[in-house]
Amino acid sequence: MKLIRFGQPELEKPGVLIDDVRYDVSALVRDYDEQFFAQGGLLQLAKVVEQQLAGKLPVVPDSVRLGSPVARPSKLVCVGLNYADHARETDATPPAEPVLFLKSTTAIVGPHDDIVIPKNSVKTDWEVELAVVIGKRASYVSEADAPGYIAGYVLHNDVSEREFQLERGGTWDKGKGCDTFAPLGPYLATADELPDLDNLRLWLSVNGQLMQDGTTAELIFRIPYLISYISQFMTLLPGDVISTGTPAGVGLGLKPPVYLQPGDVVELGIDGLGTSRQVVKAYGQD
Repeated sequence: MKLIRFGQPELEKPGVLIDDVRYDVSALVRDYDEQFFAQGGLLQLAKVVEQQLAGKLPVVPDSVRLGSPVARPSKLVCVGLNYADHARETDATPPAEPVLFLKSTTAIVGPHDDIVIPKNSVKTDWEVELAVVIGKRASYVSEADAPGYIAGYVLHNDVSEREFQLERGGTWDKGKGCDTFAPLGPYLATADELPDLDNLRLWLSVNGQLMQDGTTAELIFRIPYLISYISQFMTLLPGDVISTGTPAGVGLGLKPPVYLQPGDVVELGIDGLGTSRQVVKAYGQD
C-alpha cells in the first residue's frame, strides 16, 4: 500500500495511491500520525480500502498538492556518512559506529514544495536518501526483531547547509534543520512494497544534470542494524522517521564544490518510492 497526504500546508488529508490513482481516505482515517501507526492503522486501512475501492472512495485530482506522507513525527533521526562512496568523496574515515544527528521536524515539507535557501547561506547542498518510517514503539530492539518495527519507506532530500553544518561550531544540526530542508514523499510505501532493500537505486539531478547515482548496496550500516542501534539511545515512536544516509555526488564533494542557487531545479528518486521535484528559491522570494 502507498500512503499519501494531500492539500494545503498544515491542512493535509490522508489518502492512498493505487495504480497511479489518488484516493481520499479522510472519512476513514484522521491522519497518518503517531496514533494511526500505534493503533494498527495500516492493517485496518488496508482491509477497508480493499472493500471500498469499487468506486466508493473519492478520487483526488492530480493537480492537488502532495504534502509529506507522514504527519509531523516526534523526531527525524539522520545517519551521516553511511555510504562508503560518500565517505570517500568527502575524505572522511568510514565510521566505526553510526553517526547520528536530529533534523528538525519543522524542516519537513511536501515532495514538490520549494527549497528555500536560508538567510546568510552560501553553501546549501542536496542529498538523496532512503528514509524508514517506524510502525510501533521501539526501545532496545534487537537487530533480528527490527524489521517488525518498520511501517514503510519514503524518499527524502536531506537538504544541508554546509557552512552552518561544518564551519559554525558544535553539532551538524544547525546545517540540517532549516525550514524546507526535509522534502518527504511523494508517498510512503509499506514494507511489503520493497522486499529487497539491498540494491535500490538512488539518484538526484540538478537542472537536468545527474549528480548522484548510487545504490543501497553501498550502505555501511543496514536498516535493521540502524533501527536496533538507534533504539539503544532513544525510544523511537510510531511515525518517527530514520533517514539512512546519502551516496556520492553531493555538492560538497565536487572539486570545486557546487551549491544550490535560486532558480535551480532538484529532482530525485528511489526505486519503488517514486520521484520528487523542488525549485530552489532565495529567502523572502515569492
